[in-house]
Amino acid sequence: MELGLAGRRALVTGAGKGIGRSLVQALHAAGVRVVAVSRTQADLDSLVRECPGVEPLCVDLADWEATEHALGSVGPVDLLVNNAGVALLQPFLEVTKEAFDTSFDVNLRAVIQVSQMVARGLIARGAPGAIVNVSSQASQRALTNHTVYCSTKGALDMLTKVMALELGPYQIRVNAVNPTVVMTPMGQANWNDPHKAKVMLDRIPLGKFAAPCLCPTCPPCPQRWRMWWTPSFSC
Repeated sequence: MELGLAGRRALVTGAGKGIGRSLVQALHAAGVRVVAVSRTQADLDSLVRECPGVEPLCVDLADWEATEHALGSVGPVDLLVNNAGVALLQPFLEVTKEAFDTSFDVNLRAVIQVSQMVARGLIARGAPGAIVNVSSQASQRALTNHTVYCSTKGALDMLTKVMALELGPYQIRVNAVNPTVVMTPMGQANWNDPHKAKVMLDRIPLGKFAAPCLCPTCPPCPQRWRMWWTPSFSC
C-alpha cells in the first residue's frame, strides 16, 4: 500500500508503546522521517533499534516547560500525530485532583501546546500540513469509572473542531480518530476483566477489541494501519 508520504517528516507523541509505536513503525516503513516522542527512554531505545533513523525525543508532555524546551529545536514537521494519553480510572465520587490534573495535562493541554508549535512552524514556512488527534469512543459514550478520561476525550473532539476551523485557512488539516478499546498495554490493564469487557464487546459487531499489529515477521507491513486484528495480535 503506497501512502505517498515518503520524504515527509512526522512527529508522533506517545510513541513508545501501543498505537503510537505501531504508527511510528508504519510511517518509518513508508519512508517517513519520524520524530518519536515518549517519556520512557527505554521504549525509545528499543524503537530506534527496530526502526533505524527514527529520531527519539524523551520528554514528559505533562511538563509544559520541559516540552517547550525539548520541542523548541525539533525542526520542520509536516505531519503531527497527537497520540500520547493516560487513562486514570476512578469512580466519579473518588476522582482526585491529581488524576484530573495529570489527565488533562497529557490528554488535552499537551495537544494544544505541541500543535501550536508544529502549526506555527508550518505557517512560518508557508507549508501545508496535517494534524491527527487520537481521541476515543469514550468521547461519545459514558463509561463507568471513566469520568476524567471521557471528559478529556470529549474536550479533545471539540478542540479538534476548533483547530480545524482556525488552521484550515493555512492549509493545515486537522482531524480526530476515535477508536474503540485497543488492546495496547494500557487497554489490557483497563479492560482485562471479562465482565467489564462484555458490556463493551456486546456493542461491537465483530465482537472483539482492536489491537495494533505486533507480528514480528512483518515490521514494514502496511496492514499495521488497519485496526481490526484478532486477539492473537498477528496478521
